[in-house]
Amino acid sequence: MPPKSPRKPVPRGIAHSGPVILAYGFRPFFLAAGIWAVLAMALWVAALAAGLGIGGSYGGPAWHAHEMLFGYTSAALAGFLLTAIPNWTGRLPVSGRPLALLVLAWLAGRLVLMAPDLIGLPLAILVDAAFLPLLFAVCLREIVAGRKWRDLKVLAGVGALGLANIGFHALVVWGEDPGLASRLAVGAYIMLISIIGGRIVPSFTRNWLAKRHVVELPASYGRFDTLALLAGLAALALWAFAPNHYLTAIACLAAALLHAWRLARWQGWRTGAERLVLVLHLAYGFVPLGFLAVALVPFELAEQAAALHVFTIGAIGLMTLAVMGRATRGHTGLPLTAPPLTVASYGLLLLSALLRPAAALLPDHYLRLIELSGLFWMLAFALYLAEYAPALLTRRKARPE
Repeated sequence: MPPKSPRKPVPRGIAHSGPVILAYGFRPFFLAAGIWAVLAMALWVAALAAGLGIGGSYGGPAWHAHEMLFGYTSAALAGFLLTAIPNWTGRLPVSGRPLALLVLAWLAGRLVLMAPDLIGLPLAILVDAAFLPLLFAVCLREIVAGRKWRDLKVLAGVGALGLANIGFHALVVWGEDPGLASRLAVGAYIMLISIIGGRIVPSFTRNWLAKRHVVELPASYGRFDTLALLAGLAALALWAFAPNHYLTAIACLAAALLHAWRLARWQGWRTGAERLVLVLHLAYGFVPLGFLAVALVPFELAEQAAALHVFTIGAIGLMTLAVMGRATRGHTGLPLTAPPLTVASYGLLLLSALLRPAAALLPDHYLRLIELSGLFWMLAFALYLAEYAPALLTRRKARPE
């Protein structure tokens, strides 16, 4: 039997014809995520400060929660998956018309939910609910075609998000608290960060340290990592369905300790000279911090909303911002180092992640701290757009010689 020829590397920056914005999944979706992160938060802050009506009969608070969990974050997730899956499978990335249709499906959901009563709430919900199943189907096709069966576990998170989105809508329509669906969605994102972050954080750290001839490198994936993932999954499931139970507190405390030790094994403190790597460790650090905050809730030492925002702004927001910046730089041929504007965006989002939970501790300044947190969130993503929108729209990575 003749030897198998080595698999060709996936071309970067393709396609080299047609609109640049549709050449690769990260381009339209990271741009959309950055714009919506600013616009959706601006609308919510205006609703809080000036009584701006948003979301129609869906309700302003429900609209805000939905658009942070299933609007901004689903765009960032789509951009990452449509860029990472070609690396995993060796197949060409989704581009051109199929990519444009996915982007339009996401955009349609954002538009109809801003004023759902214009077309009727049921139809608006159907339009919004279509995006995640479409993303799931496209990613499933690519993974199956590439026979990368171990990567199907990532799609479990996308499927869970699609179900959580439908559940969120159902609870809002029924006049119930959508907290259960919110926690399920946050739990799905935290598991995706735990799984994917467990690949990219130590990998990028190892590569950076190896170039500097550092001997002690991040620990490779092993049984301990599997234990941390399973403990996190159990804790998140308990939190979703029994957020105030003492068993949830015990499980979340155990998960916090395991994920903190997992992070320590990746040698993040050695990466201070390169903020593009360091921020990945800081973002993952909010995973154990989030578990710890959730563990304090049953003992009335933390508010449920404050604990949830440790996960959403800290872990999910900072990790998506970090990955969006790094992927944009890498796939458009920019140097893999963090310039001042990028570092400033990280700092602003860290402040946002700290201020939002702190609002519960300072009730006299509650609304002002929430507004400041929202302002810093918007500034962080505005800086991302200022730095990277030109590259996303126009810059193609040079063809290899």
